[in-house]
Amino acid sequence: MQLTLDLTGRDVLVTGSAHTARQAVRRYEAAGAVVHRLSTPDGADADGPLPERPFLVAAVDDGQPGWEPLLERCRKAGIPVASEPPPGEPGHVTLVGGGPGALDLLTMGAVNALRDADVVFYDRLAPYAELAQLTTADMVDVGKRPGHHKVAQCDIEKLMVDAALAGKNVVRLKGGDPYVFGRGGEEVSACVRAGIPVRVISGVTSAISVPAAAGIPVTHREVSHMFTVVSGHAPLTEKEHTHLAGLGGTIVVLMGIGTLPQLAAGLRRAGMDPAMPMAVVERGYRPGQRTTIAELGTIETAAAGCTNPAVLVIGEVVRVAEANRNHTEATADLNLLAASLLEA
Repeated sequence: MQLTLDLTGRDVLVTGSAHTARQAVRRYEAAGAVVHRLSTPDGADADGPLPERPFLVAAVDDGQPGWEPLLERCRKAGIPVASEPPPGEPGHVTLVGGGPGALDLLTMGAVNALRDADVVFYDRLAPYAELAQLTTADMVDVGKRPGHHKVAQCDIEKLMVDAALAGKNVVRLKGGDPYVFGRGGEEVSACVRAGIPVRVISGVTSAISVPAAAGIPVTHREVSHMFTVVSGHAPLTEKEHTHLAGLGGTIVVLMGIGTLPQLAAGLRRAGMDPAMPMAVVERGYRPGQRTTIAELGTIETAAAGCTNPAVLVIGEVVRVAEANRNHTEATADLNLLAASLLEA
């Protein structure tokens, strides 16, 4: 249920077993309500004294018979009754792709998984700053940045498994897509080995969305009919440089600032034209987004001040973005000129 009423200081009675009602209790408490719980239809298990006339009754479907007479009495007394869905099956893990960091690029599947979570283990590239709008789950920062892992990968997997074994609905929120350099396959394997039900919700990968944020299409008719996505965490081998240079199309490198000098030099040695356009898009969809454009032969100098998170784009599609931007700016200048002439 999406809470749109102002419930600050209002008495809300949540009915349903303690385990089934736990997420509803958190949501109403987060909305500022004074929450009272009734775990059995006969009233034998109440969480302290119940209000004589609650502002709202939130009825969670826990599968127990006997709730309807109580709820019907509330309706006849003019007390609103809100039906709350039960939480998902307890003790499972959902790997969620959070996209490039923009809240509006989360999928509906991601939003639903976050709403139903008991605990969320999130990365720094996920849209974590706005999560309070989407979930009342416990938030655990397990983020990594180059050269520093706040929590080791094996420990992240253990945290997920232990929480699920304790009966919690676990969300592992990752930037981009879990299966695109996100170690999602390893985390799925850890859950499978532990006998934990696990599913994956794909996310909008930064390999496509961050270039798009800078106006760069990774494919364009008669310019590039394919693109290759490369991890920039470790330098490529000479053989890989040669392979990339011979593929054609667009090359997209994720988190590649640290290895940019080796990549550019390796591609030049492999025969790629030093005049090939290249873009570095920093902090896509985030405050301070910046795009640096240069040629393959000069990119090391041009991008000397760039930092991760960044996406590198190598290919003629960068010229397409430049042409579109120049056209847009020229059109804007013409519109300003026309407006000033009309005013004159």
